[in-house]
Amino acid sequence: MSQADKDLLPELLRQEDALQFSRFSHATALDLGLAVVSAAQRVGQLVMVDIRWGDLQVFQHAMEGTTPDNADWVRRKVNVVRRFAHSSFYMGALYRSKGKDFEADSGLDPREYAAHGGAFPLRIRGAGLFGVLTVSGLPQAEDHALAVAVLQTMV
Repeated sequence: MSQADKDLLPELLRQEDALQFSRFSHATALDLGLAVVSAAQRVGQLVMVDIRWGDLQVFQHAMEGTTPDNADWVRRKVNVVRRFAHSSFYMGALYRSKGKDFEADSGLDPREYAAHGGAFPLRIRGAGLFGVLTVSGLPQAEDHALAVAVLQTMV
């Protein structure tokens, strides 16, 4: 059992509760995506940024140095958020906090699901989950932190 992951869970849930939009549009998705790209550029990070509104991809940008592997990570992380309605980082930490491994113990195909940080649920307060913001290209805690840092400026 990972105590560090167990200690992290309340903060991750607090983030999900706090970082909800009052409204969202395609223009909001563009602003959010560009803000993540800009934040990554400011510190020299190379990432892929993806925003889904339901099944519709409303933003994606692959910075120089990203690869098709990043797109596959995005897809697999998005699947975790859609299935569990929690961030991909939360789900990985939840399994580790119980001494389990998401890939081995979830019963889900690891080619389809990745509980690694970077995919964050997009919610409209009072209406619930409608989409996913995903960052891929950094270590998982950094992918998650970049998404959260930008969301904190936008909601």
